[in-house]
Amino acid sequence: MKSFTTAGAERAASTDQQRPHVVLLASPGAGHLIPLAELARRLVEHHGFAATLVTFTDLISSQEALSGVPACVSTAALPPVPLQDVPAATPMETALFELVRRSLPHLRTLLRSVAQLAALVPDFFCSAALPLAGDLSIPAYLFVPSNLTALALMRRTVELHDGVPPGEHRDLPDPLKLPGGVLLRRSDLPRAFRSSNEPVYAHHLEEGRRYRQANGFLVNTFYEMEPATVEEFRQAAAEGAWPPVFPVGPFVRSGSDETGDSACLEWLDRQPTGSVVYVSFGSGGSLSVEQTAELAAGLEASGYRFLWVVRMPSMDGGDEEEEHGRCKNGNPLAWLPEGFLERTKDKGLAVAAWAPQVRVLSHPATAAFVSHCGWNSTMESVSCGVPMIAWPLYAEQRMNAVVLEGSVGMALRVRPRARDAGGDGVVVSRREIADGVRELMEGQEKGRALRRQAGDMQQAAAHAWAPEGSSRRALEEVTAMWKAWRACRGEAVTDVSASGKP
Repeated sequence: MKSFTTAGAERAASTDQQRPHVVLLASPGAGHLIPLAELARRLVEHHGFAATLVTFTDLISSQEALSGVPACVSTAALPPVPLQDVPAATPMETALFELVRRSLPHLRTLLRSVAQLAALVPDFFCSAALPLAGDLSIPAYLFVPSNLTALALMRRTVELHDGVPPGEHRDLPDPLKLPGGVLLRRSDLPRAFRSSNEPVYAHHLEEGRRYRQANGFLVNTFYEMEPATVEEFRQAAAEGAWPPVFPVGPFVRSGSDETGDSACLEWLDRQPTGSVVYVSFGSGGSLSVEQTAELAAGLEASGYRFLWVVRMPSMDGGDEEEEHGRCKNGNPLAWLPEGFLERTKDKGLAVAAWAPQVRVLSHPATAAFVSHCGWNSTMESVSCGVPMIAWPLYAEQRMNAVVLEGSVGMALRVRPRARDAGGDGVVVSRREIADGVRELMEGQEKGRALRRQAGDMQQAAAHAWAPEGSSRRALEEVTAMWKAWRACRGEAVTDVSASGKP
């Protein structure tokens, strides 16, 4: 069995042998890999570590995302594992957990080959790797690419089942109150947590129970964004109820790492400062055909300039997890309402599938962001000081929207409603879209407060990674422990070698 299956990983073995080495494990998908790669970069550039970012070769290709990994970080791809016996209808999370479990022998071999191994950092879907760290007597810290509220949800689920007989599962309370004053309705929860009868609920519970084996958590947030939640976790750690939590974000890729689509940036250059609404629902966000038409009508009715990243629509509009639509000449712009592009050509620009988001959000012309509330997009918006219209679609995005609208206070949330009295389908109406855009762009009370808070959060995010910032200090605390452990380990190895004992 080969430990490393990429050239970059093979080079990792020859990286400066004197530096302590951290191995980071990313579950499939760019949303997890991108912030973990940024963490790896900072470990190398700011803290003197060597770092190898490990990915899987199954389920979802990470090759495109890997192209943006900083050159100072080595990469490795674990060999494929057989998954033919996993039923096609298996939920993606369940299949992912099985992929991780079957890949553990490959990961163990990789870890044993790394010189000066100081720590293992799996992301939060890879807790099955934690026992490997125990076997090798190295610290293991789980990386949470989302916020502290997501970790609080997992913790609450685990604690709800303390003392419950094996195989018995309980529903979370409705509503669910989490630290920081976050109140979640059942419909705000990720689908896997809404019913204890779903098989994926049991898989998440098993995953969460392993969290207690971690030495700590590195979370892609910062103290000023979730202060009350941070303090509650600190108290839990002091009482020994939960491993310590370290807010070390925000981790946002550099705009210089984004290439292509200069046309939309050139268009932004021609727009007045603070005049454009940016609309994007992420790489997996598809709207129904009807909802796409309503969004187009709402943007047009608002009267504001817009830059809209249009993706292929879903055909039935009934599955919130739908990510792919039927091809219409391979062009998502072909699904826009007839005449829309012509009528809005002086104020709007629609682009197909992708835009350099960090560069768009940081552009002086961009003033608001209509977003699905994926946490990477949220951190990018926060770091650029752009207030949001929160339009969550699936996964943990509804929960993120609750946090952004409530305790963070930099988002205005829109809500789908029944299309007619019979409840045949739900859409966000064109009127609500237009009103939301106007409020965020020109509102004198709520809109002004959201814009001010977005600016305050931008300053706090920038300060978090300043030399004396909260996130910088938190990561320094963790890395100091890793270095101390590695130094003690090295001394122990030297002593054993000198004695001649095994």
